[in-house]
Amino acid sequence: MADVPKREVENVEFVFEVMGSPGEGIDAFDLGDALRALNLNPTLALIEKMGGTKKRNEKKIKMDEFLPIYSQVKKEKEQGCYEDFIECLKLYDKEENGTMLLAELQHALLALGESLDDEQVETLFADCMDPEDDEGMIPYSQFIQRLMSDPVVFD
Repeated sequence: MADVPKREVENVEFVFEVMGSPGEGIDAFDLGDALRALNLNPTLALIEKMGGTKKRNEKKIKMDEFLPIYSQVKKEKEQGCYEDFIECLKLYDKEENGTMLLAELQHALLALGESLDDEQVETLFADCMDPEDDEGMIPYSQFIQRLMSDPVVFD
């Protein structure tokens, strides 16, 4: 088995019990969700590179195939941390007071990088966002804290 500690193998087994079927493994479409359930944050490009598919029932990934994928993704360095996200959002903080326009955050999530769709942004805001003030501003550090401590799962 890949260089995965016993405790993490148990976590992987649990994810396979929940997401897969005995003996068959998990659907490659669910590879990203399985990795995220194990507290990893792979990009869509990395998921595709590791064998994830865009449609259900194209292929299955068994436990012995998944462990090396898990191990490799765990070593990936291109994952942002709290400080990285705060530095990024400071670019939108024109008054340097820890707030930014909700509309600017919405635009960034909808249009930049691995963009989300409108429904995903609405779910994200409902789960992690403080209400905007009269000027349309939101405190972005609390948003990032909530987002990172309690990840939002999209259907």
